[in-house]
Amino acid sequence: MDLADPGLYARGRPEPVWAALRARGPVYRNRRPDGTVFWAVLSHRHTVEVLSSPETFVSERGMRLDGDPAAVRAAAGKMMIISDPPRHERIRRLVNTAFTPRVVGRLRDTIRRTAAEIVADEVKAGGGDIAAAAARLPASVVADLLGVPRADWPYLLERTMVAFGAADDADASQDRRPAKIAQAHTELFVYFTDLLAQRRADPADDVLSALAHGEIDGRPLTEEEIILNCNGLISGGNETTRHAVLGGLLALTDHPDQWRRLRADPGLLATGVPEVLRYTSPAMHVLRTAVRDVDLGGARIAEGDQVACWLPAANRDEMVFHEPDAFDVARRPNRHLAFGHGPHFCLGSALATAELNAFFAELLDQVHEVEPVAPARRMASNLIWGFSALPVRLTPKEAG
Repeated sequence: MDLADPGLYARGRPEPVWAALRARGPVYRNRRPDGTVFWAVLSHRHTVEVLSSPETFVSERGMRLDGDPAAVRAAAGKMMIISDPPRHERIRRLVNTAFTPRVVGRLRDTIRRTAAEIVADEVKAGGGDIAAAAARLPASVVADLLGVPRADWPYLLERTMVAFGAADDADASQDRRPAKIAQAHTELFVYFTDLLAQRRADPADDVLSALAHGEIDGRPLTEEEIILNCNGLISGGNETTRHAVLGGLLALTDHPDQWRRLRADPGLLATGVPEVLRYTSPAMHVLRTAVRDVDLGGARIAEGDQVACWLPAANRDEMVFHEPDAFDVARRPNRHLAFGHGPHFCLGSALATAELNAFFAELLDQVHEVEPVAPARRMASNLIWGFSALPVRLTPKEAG
């Protein structure tokens, strides 16, 4: 079984596969069709161990399977997600300086307003494929955080979806798709290069300005370092929330009793949103490379071996979660790893949680019933456990 086969996630349900492999051992030696090997960590305990040990399992040699080695080498130590302590903490600290009380208040307003607009628009339309609509919420927040003018938010959303392979472009052949993705990345690079020049001359309350005028070890960041980190924030900020929204909607249509519980007690969102994150686990794997020989869950990991922590599998670990395949909006405790763990714990976790709370609060406020109208279509990806289409019908409260 090749856990890195994107078709495994597009075709059906991988949860029984994870459970069966984990029953044999928490660390699975995955041999791919081309003969290469990586270790897949499938348990909660050992995922925490790997992600808490940057001195043994490093990020600078790549954070995802199938990455371009040349691109990884070029970004190592420059891009926050492809760096290790102490460099990682210094970049992260610089980005955090942008989260002033005024910026946080502005982002909260953006989250509330955008969530209300999305749900109202979808209710007015009666529903349909909600995949594109769900992308508006995180894209708006990331754009606001980076300092993108509001008029450019739709452009950023469209280019981002193409660049990171999320656009369901039925007109693009498999041969043309890589070229379209590369073009979108280039256009984002050019856009942020121009915006960076503006922020160097006229700083504002945003992350781009913090990066443009900040220093690490007494040295300003280069243009390349800034653009790379903008790229990382766009990718990370969009994917988890968008697919958690979609996965949460699907979970509620699959478990109408849980929807009724939330309608009866909206206060259950306090536990319901963490359960959406655990149950959907959009970030599929995070990669590390061992820099010394080490024993992990009974497996002997050699220096240079790739180790991929499979976050959705860890979030279904029966040793940690009671009835892990059940969707329970009142689940307590819930030590999910949807945002990762350790030094690379998701920088935007609080924003993502606020976005999910706002979206599902608006759903409860405006919608009587959520029903599927066609089967969901999963993405063919071993990086994001997500959706390319989710057709649903939203019945407004007054019609219910």
